[in-house]
Amino acid sequence: MKVGIFISGTGTNMVAVCRNFLDRKLDGVEEISFVLSDKRSAPGLEKAEAMGIKTIVLLKRKEQTREDYEAELLKAIEPYDVGLLVLAGFMKVLGNRFLEGFCGRIINIHPSLLPSFKGVNAQSQAFEYGVKVSGCTVHFVDSTLDGGPIILQQPVFRKNDDTDDTFRARILEQEHILLSKAVSIVCKGDYKICGRYVVLNQEEL
Repeated sequence: MKVGIFISGTGTNMVAVCRNFLDRKLDGVEEISFVLSDKRSAPGLEKAEAMGIKTIVLLKRKEQTREDYEAELLKAIEPYDVGLLVLAGFMKVLGNRFLEGFCGRIINIHPSLLPSFKGVNAQSQAFEYGVKVSGCTVHFVDSTLDGGPIILQQPVFRKNDDTDDTFRARILEQEHILLSKAVSIVCKGDYKICGRYVVLNQEEL
């Protein structure tokens, strides 16, 4: 399956996925067709280019509605015929116009154990709340905020000497591992969805 990746910032999760693909460790993925960013200054763009991955920049103009911007997004990626879109730190919420075009074919990595601590700065939310364990989640994207069916989760236990920064860094390490696993599962079709529950094939459990 062909894969496209959306980013807005440093793109470390994107890099982890692309490196696994280039090292032939990403079963089910035919190619990483592009890395798209809504920010021209996103450091992840240079990282993608250094790995030989096609990059696309599509900025949202101030006067542009979300619907019009999403129509441009769909038009920009249409020629690549990707079967899966991976949101790896993409900071725009996608609306129904876009989701209808890729229904069931978009996944996102989120730095908490959903449904806890949705939205931005989830790591800091968890740290300030005083949790003993947080982690990361890969889920399908639907019209709810960080609310689609969960594919994989990985807990990260808080240490007594953790700071916000060290806790965030240890969660990020697990994000890099978990996202590639989820991409491979979806691309191989090694799952089915029963209600909200994503049932993985036995070898993936």
